[in-house]
Amino acid sequence: MSTTTRRSTGAKHSGARRRTPAPPTGGRGPGRDHQLELLRQMLLIRRFEERCVEFYSSAKIRGFVHLYIGEEAVAVGVGQALRGDDAVVSTYREHGHALARGVPAGAVMAEMFGKATGCSHGRGGSMHLFDAGRRFYGGNAIVAGGLPLAAGLALADRMRGTERVTCCFFGDGAYAEGEFHETANLAALWQLPLLLVCENNLYAMGTSLAREHAQTNLAMRAASYGMPAWTVDGMDVLAVEATARKAADSVRAGGGPHFLEARTYRFRAHSMYDPDRYREKDEIARWKARDPLAGLEERMRAEGGLDDLASKRLEEDVSAEIDASVRAAEAAPYEPVSDLLRFVTSPSGGAP
Repeated sequence: MSTTTRRSTGAKHSGARRRTPAPPTGGRGPGRDHQLELLRQMLLIRRFEERCVEFYSSAKIRGFVHLYIGEEAVAVGVGQALRGDDAVVSTYREHGHALARGVPAGAVMAEMFGKATGCSHGRGGSMHLFDAGRRFYGGNAIVAGGLPLAAGLALADRMRGTERVTCCFFGDGAYAEGEFHETANLAALWQLPLLLVCENNLYAMGTSLAREHAQTNLAMRAASYGMPAWTVDGMDVLAVEATARKAADSVRAGGGPHFLEARTYRFRAHSMYDPDRYREKDEIARWKARDPLAGLEERMRAEGGLDDLASKRLEEDVSAEIDASVRAAEAAPYEPVSDLLRFVTSPSGGAP
């Protein structure tokens, strides 16, 4: 699949020069081993989510579940641009973000099952994954709720004088919330080391982008806050990686906040509760034809970097990892009732 990246320069595309260069659009691509790792990460997310469908259907996973199937290239591509000491703030559709960040599949699966060995000790479930050790500051059930938190993390790093980047994922629905505009304004005003990644999957729950936004070029609107704003094909993991690296490097070097609009698509409904009656089947089929996993696999096969044997081994490796996570989650205990008041602040301000 071809790399399609475009930088927005403002509402009227005046051609005025900006100090930050445009993202890369060509050049020599990454080697076989790196592409294989990208494919493995996306495959792990895809197969993990598919197993979650099974367990939700059998009531082993309860509550709301928002699947990342179709959007894997965004989390994996952006993840390549981040360092271990960078921070990541996510949304409620965060399984893929957590796995791409390196949160073990076993810890995520245990959390899905509500077990004490989960990354949030079974208290968060699908929508509230958290891993402070990996600076993964969690999913957030409030639309756009993670944006002000990300600004705070970035401000703290700026005040400490570190070279860390805070990456905040959010959807096109969150773009319509006041928190986005407040965060974007303050981030640009204070030149915060913040990478804003909008996963534009065209729908805020069941509301299409065109019915929610008068101007659907989200990168162009973000540029009006005085920050570099780029659009990238969110179904092409190599394009996402190249653009995210350029943006993260610039942020880390003191270039202030950057905005990345990844145009992607979720193949499944908004959540497992959603009957998905607001999209045409033809539209879904068109986007599935651009499956990010199939696109990278086809490219690797064309370049001689992947054959049937390697593909089979990859599937077996991922399947074994997920199977192990399921066994561990099923065997893990629930948090004891005696811990019910742990981590709960009392009205007097003290902690039990």
